[in-house]
Amino acid sequence: MSLPPGFLEELRTRLQVSDVVGKRVPLQRSTKGEFKACCPFHKEKTPSFTVNDQKGFFYCFGCGATGDVISFVMQHDRLSFMEAIEMLASQAGLEVPKAEPEDRARFERQKTLYDVVESACAFFEADLRGPGGRAARDYLKGRGLDGDTISRFRLGFAPTDGGKLIKHLRGQGFQDAMIEEVGLARRPDDGRDLYSFFRNRVIFPVADRRGRTVAFGGRIMEGDGPKYINSPDNPLFHKGNLLYGMSRARQAASQGQTVIVAEGYMDVIALVRAGFEAAVAPLGTALTEEQIVELWKMAPVPVLCFDGDEAGRRAAWRAMDRIVPQLKPDHSARIAFLPQGEDPDSLIRGSGGGAAMQAVLESALPLVRVLFDRQTTMHRLDTPEGRAGLRAGVEAQARRIADPAVQGQYLAELRARFEEAYPWRPKRQEWRPGGKPPAPAGPKPSPIRDELDDRLAVCILLLILTEHPGLIEEVGENFARLEINDLALDSLRRKLLMRLGDSHLGDSDGVDSGSTRSYLIVPEADGLPPALVNRIRRKWPFTLPQASLEQARAGWDVVMGHIELRALERELVEARRLLAGDGTTEAHQRWRVMWSEVERRQASLDRVQNGR
Repeated sequence: MSLPPGFLEELRTRLQVSDVVGKRVPLQRSTKGEFKACCPFHKEKTPSFTVNDQKGFFYCFGCGATGDVISFVMQHDRLSFMEAIEMLASQAGLEVPKAEPEDRARFERQKTLYDVVESACAFFEADLRGPGGRAARDYLKGRGLDGDTISRFRLGFAPTDGGKLIKHLRGQGFQDAMIEEVGLARRPDDGRDLYSFFRNRVIFPVADRRGRTVAFGGRIMEGDGPKYINSPDNPLFHKGNLLYGMSRARQAASQGQTVIVAEGYMDVIALVRAGFEAAVAPLGTALTEEQIVELWKMAPVPVLCFDGDEAGRRAAWRAMDRIVPQLKPDHSARIAFLPQGEDPDSLIRGSGGGAAMQAVLESALPLVRVLFDRQTTMHRLDTPEGRAGLRAGVEAQARRIADPAVQGQYLAELRARFEEAYPWRPKRQEWRPGGKPPAPAGPKPSPIRDELDDRLAVCILLLILTEHPGLIEEVGENFARLEINDLALDSLRRKLLMRLGDSHLGDSDGVDSGSTRSYLIVPEADGLPPALVNRIRRKWPFTLPQASLEQARAGWDVVMGHIELRALERELVEARRLLAGDGTTEAHQRWRVMWSEVERRQASLDRVQNGR
């Protein structure tokens, strides 16, 4: 819709950039008419984001983001141009002009439909608090929700009386046709009076991108019928285009929080209460192509979280089938499976709390790994024909990707995984139910592995990064995620990463490692004793100050490879124990996948150690 240029100028004049930005980002005044802050569009520790009221624009010296008050709201709140204009006009006390009479009529009617839904939302909230909402309140209390949470999410109750809501809305002056149009009521075929679509259900309001209530989800309390129902599609609501919790998640995602896709309303509420503000859920269906696009507007790689049972895995496969064709450079998803019998709500309310959920998120698998693992469950891998079917299957999945660059990368990755998992070799021992599972081939002899325990390996990595801080950009994220059980070494790791980040030592030009080395060679409890440092340097030359960056990088890959391989071998031992215990097909599948992964990692480590 076109807008008169004078209107946009008036809008910019009435609103200072700092007023709008300051409601979303903490600003510090630096000079007259200018403010500074940490940029909301990229992660940084020192402010490089400036706002200038005199010139009417913002600019980030770090990432280059720039624009006026309208473009800021569009980028930060993830709104379209017209959505941003309407929000800012309301804040400035202006009415958005309409280009044509029919546009104005449609706009005014839509505004009235929003009023109908908002009035219904307030009615449901009030009914939950009233005498008739006691059973619904008891249900919500039993799910661990307190009054503040109920108010925050505007939860409500639809009474059994199908005419109570209709009477309320008519009393507010809304016409029957409008009540029907937004899906709040239906009329029987025999022409009798309207009756409410939601009856005897706990109500979950659904908001659009701007936070306006546009629909409802309802959970049945008793009697026959589906457990959950959603408002039918209407002029305000298309369930395939929206996600539950989207407006809040967009704000949280812009502040760097991980976007999490759960399966239901209660999962989202539990996640948000645990601090995972960027949690959303589809509205009673599998993810649609439109919802995937909305997710990518919030974050390029959201985490899709599924229950650990068979139904959860089927849901993951359905989501993956929708995502794969749409993959594009730097846009994908990671998939996390919860422990058997758990969902986010039950996991968080259990003894593990938010930490248990965080561990699940950190274990999320890249999409390519899940795609390959899924195909291994669809073929018999103990025959050449079955393995050929696996290879054909993974390649067929990759060819569904429309983007040619991503498709090529997937084909290469999946073929490599297949070759590493099933190289040409003599037939290995088969497993039969009740039989003893074979052990994987042990790791090949290595001068490093002979004496490299996990603690010593971490010490070596600390020395490498101290002498070659230029590696921080390549290895920092992986090193930060490494599980270190030794508290002193973990503290040393965190100090070193913080120092490298704060001092910008990741820039390889002119870096002096002396300031980082001081963290290591000190006689304190969290430092490395000089004798240990000297022994490491004698044994492993790639830790020496004079080692080249290429030597240090190769040494890092070998040591980290041994750490990761040892962790996988521990998982394989556990999988083998379970297989020996119950001998189920599921246990066999887990053991087989772990065995293949250990062998793949061993082969990859062999290539690194041999310089190939």
